[in-house]
Amino acid sequence: MSSSTVITNIATLVTNDPSLGDTSPLGLVRDAAVVIDGDRVAWTGESRKAPATDNRVDAGGRTVLPGFVDSHSHLVFAGDRTEEFNARMSGRGYTAGGIRTTVAATRAASDAELGRTLTRYLGEALRQGTTTMETKSGYGLTVADEARALRLAAAHTDEVTYLGAHIVAPEFADDPAAYVALVTGEMLDACAPHARWIDVFCEKGAFDGDQARAVLTAGRAKGLHPRIHANQLSHGPGVQLAVELDAASADHCTHLTDADVDALAHSRTVATLLPGAEFSTRAEWPDARRLLDAGVTVALSTDCNPGSSFTSSVPFCIALAVRDMRMTPDEAVWSATAGGAAALRRTDIGRLTPGAYADLTLLDAPSHVHLAYRPGVPLVSGVWRRGERVV
Repeated sequence: MSSSTVITNIATLVTNDPSLGDTSPLGLVRDAAVVIDGDRVAWTGESRKAPATDNRVDAGGRTVLPGFVDSHSHLVFAGDRTEEFNARMSGRGYTAGGIRTTVAATRAASDAELGRTLTRYLGEALRQGTTTMETKSGYGLTVADEARALRLAAAHTDEVTYLGAHIVAPEFADDPAAYVALVTGEMLDACAPHARWIDVFCEKGAFDGDQARAVLTAGRAKGLHPRIHANQLSHGPGVQLAVELDAASADHCTHLTDADVDALAHSRTVATLLPGAEFSTRAEWPDARRLLDAGVTVALSTDCNPGSSFTSSVPFCIALAVRDMRMTPDEAVWSATAGGAAALRRTDIGRLTPGAYADLTLLDAPSHVHLAYRPGVPLVSGVWRRGERVV
């Protein structure tokens, strides 16, 4: 039998439902409580109106918000790219080619080694408030290595993405068409049973628009829904292709035309921004303000990977988005919770509303604004996932 718990004496509760709180997108409730019944939220509101429950937790005048939803990461890998990062910080530019270093290390690693890395960074993210994390393959680039990456990932998260089209595998450097045929054929057949999503890096040095379309349409025919790495290093066809194919998310979105922004604003495709990548590559920041003002749905994620964004910290990315991408603290928090859920086409996470999963983060602060106001400070003091306290 499930038991019920009320978390009371919450200074600020972020529900992400305007009808439950102050009518803002965050749906803020002051002096609040939230009731958990089993793995779901059963009730939210003012503390004095909270119903009786089996258990009681005193939040001590702190903030409760939905667990962060990190909708873009690359956690099945081996090896280290410290030297590449050090060189880049010393003046060398970032290109798509560095992925090959991780491919070699990942292929050489055992299943046990890859599993330990994956669980290490999932645990690291959980301690920082992330309760849902998407992760991708993309560092194997052979049929066997891509399939095992997805098999390992699927043991730990429901949000698994097949990214055989990360770069052209080294063995196919002189015949990229043959590699696209592999990705859309034998490799897809082996990988589709373990994944929910299909992704492609549509970028100079990776895959062009026609190749990306072939990959995504093949995946869709196998029941995988598209998402895409788009317009990160230069302008390209990625965003337009994402909208055309009703991709759940176009990720990076740094180099956009007015037509790209308009297309996103009139679609269901979420623009997922990954400020850790710009921080770690000294690249141009995406213009979140431009997207938000146009009515585009924006998500914030870490892009945790060993090459271009080696952070698992959503709070860090929130602070970067506020400081350098012109988002308000409210917008950044919404994008890291409800926005991430939208990028995964989920309505049962990213919000604290009756019926949603009881995924909650407790901050040692009176307001969610402290995530940007106190950057680098470990504010997360408690995490519940599906109703169970795990931190």
